[in-house]
Amino acid sequence: MLKEIFKKSYYVFEEGFENWRDAVWASYKPLLREKIVNEDYINSVIDCIEKYGPYIVIAPNIAMPHSSEGAEGCNGTAISFMKVNTPVKFDLEDEEKDAVLFFSLAADNHDKHVKNIQLLMETLVNEEMVAELMSIKNEEDLKKILEKYS
Repeated sequence: MLKEIFKKSYYVFEEGFENWRDAVWASYKPLLREKIVNEDYINSVIDCIEKYGPYIVIAPNIAMPHSSEGAEGCNGTAISFMKVNTPVKFDLEDEEKDAVLFFSLAADNHDKHVKNIQLLMETLVNEEMVAELMSIKNEEDLKKILEKYS
């Protein structure tokens, strides 16, 4: 899964953000650039987080922004990756809701989406690789991790 993200340049590295909304927007930049999603989709992701809370933080330091499958503004199925150096706070009262790694989802094909989620989960259970992802700074660092775990 990370290989495909790298091959398609669906990744971005950022220092940090003043708020989680800006972070969510930035995490979708690669998919927005490729017209896999548009602004309506990203706004629906933000609306969902505002409505339901930081459900997208699936583990400490790991966020998986997404909206409902087939949401307006979604034109494809893909995952983008973003690494931030300064943790993004989704809940000022709960550090467990901070995120450094973002795997932002778009889905208009159920079967492909389910496969992407499975591949993502296989990646995230590798605690050593996740720890290394937490410390990367740039594209070259990401490439080294891909070579190491291929």
